Amino acid sequence: MSSRTLSIPAELKNLAEIRHFVERTATELGAGEGIVDDMVLAVDEAATNIILHGYERGEGMIEIEMRRDGDALEIALRDGGVPFDPTCIPAPDLHLPLEIRAPGGMGIHLMRQVVDEVNYCTTPQGGNELTLVKRGLENPDPTSDPAVPKGAE
Repeated sequence: MSSRTLSIPAELKNLAEIRHFVERTATELGAGEGIVDDMVLAVDEAATNIILHGYERGEGMIEIEMRRDGDALEIALRDGGVPFDPTCIPAPDLHLPLEIRAPGGMGIHLMRQVVDEVNYCTTPQGGNELTLVKRGLENPDPTSDPAVPKGAE
């Protein structure tokens, strides 16, 4: 299972580069257009939250590691910002009128809607690791070594 990594300063001006990295790498890993679009959206939301809230508008880095595991595309976002587990945030009540809903949480809700799994853990260094998983890749993994045909050993 090969992976590709981008380490980039956690700044709003870098969101376009992050989106481009996710789009290019997901395509290289065999994801179709729909999965690519979903992952770009989910990573954009996660990275924006890291930049605005994780580092509280201070300086820091975001590391994005992408890999394919069978029919799944996995994207791990790591940062050294304020510890925050988005999996603990309840889904917003979308039936409430906007004016009485609690602010925030829509980006996390959106991430949950477009990926199959959202996992969180702390890194050994005490930072955050958010892993987004999307299943359904149909194309063979272009990064894997081709199997040796039987009898060709």
